Amino acid sequence: MAATTAPTRPRDGGPRAPKRRPWDEAPRWQIYLPLGLYLLFTIIPFYWMLLFAIRPAGSTSLLPWPITFEHFDKVWTERSFALFFQNSLIVGVLSMLMTTLVALAGGYALARFDFKIKRGFMLALLCSQFIPGALMLVPLFQIFANLQMINSLGSVIIAEAVFQLPLSMILISGFIKNVPYSLEEAAWVDGCGRFRAFCAVVLPLLRPGLIAVGSFAFVHSWNHFLFALMFLSNQDKQTIPVGLATLMGADSVDLGALAAGGVIAALPVVIVFAFIQKWLVTGFSAGAVKG
Repeated sequence: MAATTAPTRPRDGGPRAPKRRPWDEAPRWQIYLPLGLYLLFTIIPFYWMLLFAIRPAGSTSLLPWPITFEHFDKVWTERSFALFFQNSLIVGVLSMLMTTLVALAGGYALARFDFKIKRGFMLALLCSQFIPGALMLVPLFQIFANLQMINSLGSVIIAEAVFQLPLSMILISGFIKNVPYSLEEAAWVDGCGRFRAFCAVVLPLLRPGLIAVGSFAFVHSWNHFLFALMFLSNQDKQTIPVGLATLMGADSVDLGALAAGGVIAALPVVIVFAFIQKWLVTGFSAGAVKG
């Protein structure tokens, strides 16, 4: 019968697990107080905007009662926000698709191919982020005027896509570098070409990264004011940021209509971020594989 051995105790002087002392852990109030203050600082402006949007004109109540939607009806019908919303949606979706597709092709080239000016090209992409869009308005306006694209949504779409491409290309190239090159080589051995291997092997692994990049491109195009203001002069071509600016007159401001327009402008952004929140954390580790 085998003898049972008692559990050995650590010898004197050996490594022991350090005891947790009460002062090693921060008190809960030191964690919740800053988070609560930040939450209030973030929520109060949104509540204030929603309050002005749904309470009657002239009311000074801090509670939205009685609730009215007259401001939304006013900006949606009388102030042409339905048309502005449609234009912003077209600009946001098309610029997002253009940015994502071109950045995907350029990011793959930067991640998988070596060429002489690769470092210089990457440096130029990084340096382009320091150039404000206002400096490029005059040359862009001349280019679009020569192409007869002024007062066309296409000018805003192209300008938005071009200014978002450098950062998007850098991010996607980083995502592709995280995908093992051996996966593509295995697909080539199985008879796939480069394009088919990319679509079958690499592209599914880039889904979180592509969703994050595309969502940020959409939000940036949706909120951008400068290009739409400079390239679009007809009211039926304006976007929501320009439409919000028209609600502020020189002598008076309709706060209820302005708040209702702000809620309409913020709603798609909130929906987009609510949808992609689970992808944002994994987006920067896109391309990870499990064996």
